[in-house]
Amino acid sequence: MRDHMTGCARSEGYYKIDKKDKVKYLQSSRVQSEEPPVDTQGMSIPAQVHASTRAGSERRSEQRRLLSSFACDSDLLKFNQLKFRKKKIRFCKSHIHDWGLFAMEPIAADEMVIEYVGQNIRQVIADMREKRYEEEGIGSSYMFRVDHDTIIDATKCGNFARFINHSCNPNCYAKVITVESQKKIVIYSRQPINVNEEITYDYKFPIEDEKIPCLCGAENCRGTLN
Repeated sequence: MRDHMTGCARSEGYYKIDKKDKVKYLQSSRVQSEEPPVDTQGMSIPAQVHASTRAGSERRSEQRRLLSSFACDSDLLKFNQLKFRKKKIRFCKSHIHDWGLFAMEPIAADEMVIEYVGQNIRQVIADMREKRYEEEGIGSSYMFRVDHDTIIDATKCGNFARFINHSCNPNCYAKVITVESQKKIVIYSRQPINVNEEITYDYKFPIEDEKIPCLCGAENCRGTLN
């Protein structure tokens, strides 16, 4: 093997290893793996599980543990499944408003589609940020109220869920669930969703004098978001 002048292979950058040296190393490592190690008492020690196999086994056992602990609560069970197997979705231009979120696979009814991710902030901070966003020229605000004291701000730190548009006849709905004492917002499917169908839910904005026009195009469109 090559002598490392600095004492560390990583500090010396990239260099090629001769094929003959590679073959010698592979042969020696193969022989060591075939011969089980022996302890001080002369007894053979069982071969250690490969790191990748052990990691996969640990992930599966962790999944089984979480599934068994969530078995009594369907929301927590579905949330755990959503973390292990995310829905295939994409965002692109929408006929409703600017960008939208679309399904890339069939989604059955009453399934978790995506979690609404962002920063948890208080109402006071939300009011300050809303003014700052207006001054910065950010046209859309991606704030989602969790409860009276907590708001999730996904304007600058969020995921694809912030691109979901409003509809007066939506195919999804938002629900607040509690996972490990922390409240989260998850988007559920109200009905089966086809491939390339846009994902929507009702924003349920409070009624205000200054109206925001709705462009969802549904037959039962209310005309405004608020």
